[in-house]
Amino acid sequence: MEFTAQDLARLLKGTVEGDENATATQFAKIEHGRPGTLSFFANPQYESYVYTSKASILIVDKSFVPKQAVTPTLVRVDNAYSAVAALLKYTADKKKKAKRHRSLRARWFLSTRFGKRVYLGAFSYVGRHTRIGDNTIIHEQVYIGDDCTIGKNCIFYPGVRIYPGMVIGDNVILHSGVVIGADGFGNAPRPDGSWEKIEHLGNVVIGNDVEIGANTTVDRAQMESTVIGNGVRIDNLCMIAHNVIIGDHTAMAAQTGIAGSAEIGKYCILAGQVGIAGHVKIADHTTLMGQSGVIGNIRTEGQTLLGSPAIPAGEYMKAYALFRRAAKD
Repeated sequence: MEFTAQDLARLLKGTVEGDENATATQFAKIEHGRPGTLSFFANPQYESYVYTSKASILIVDKSFVPKQAVTPTLVRVDNAYSAVAALLKYTADKKKKAKRHRSLRARWFLSTRFGKRVYLGAFSYVGRHTRIGDNTIIHEQVYIGDDCTIGKNCIFYPGVRIYPGMVIGDNVILHSGVVIGADGFGNAPRPDGSWEKIEHLGNVVIGNDVEIGANTTVDRAQMESTVIGNGVRIDNLCMIAHNVIIGDHTAMAAQTGIAGSAEIGKYCILAGQVGIAGHVKIADHTTLMGQSGVIGNIRTEGQTLLGSPAIPAGEYMKAYALFRRAAKD
């Protein structure tokens, strides 16, 4: 997408200092700026790059006073960081609006119901009696089973797999390789030591404004629903087991695993490689630091925990200091 400095000033309610017709077609970090790119300066630690950048356009705060000559055309705005965030969203929205048709190489049925301006990429499949909301983008090679309900303004990237009967809200982003609705890991031991599969007949219900990263899996419930609340953010390579409930606006980083029937509160933060045992309950506003392991209920809200089994982070640091001291004795 091409911008001129004048376009940017109009869009971001800023002013131009330099060539109003300077043009950029790509974004770049300020340290990687080159002709034809657009960069921004918001962190004082990066000021030296302002004077060496070859970017065509540089977005800066109105209050910035250069100490040396600057090559790029400056677009001055109230807050450079917020302006770039708004510009990235604007650009992404423009690209999304370009996709509004159903490929003849996709497959759907007479009972499939599409909202307005839905994009369906080649070799994608949408099952019988499934409903797709307005402005949803289903990229190439996506599978959506029968009897699903998909909300408005969703984006499903190539390779997403949604099993039959799933319910997904509005503004949901599923990245490549996400699997929604596989059977949970339910097996009962037989007397001879072999395993008998326990069927899972429930579904997954995902709220509004959720984003799920690449190759993450969310298993269907044995009965009732696995629930992902509104505003949840899940990173790549996470595992959400059957009948788990994740509260609104909780975020979890990569390689986190949550065992069956655990209940995670609202506004929690789960750092990378956190492991949570089955059937535990975690209070709202809990933060679990990287590689923490939870094997029991966390009843007090607002704690930050670390270690395996996880304990309050301050206690863990004291215990670790004693451990290190003992190792040296």
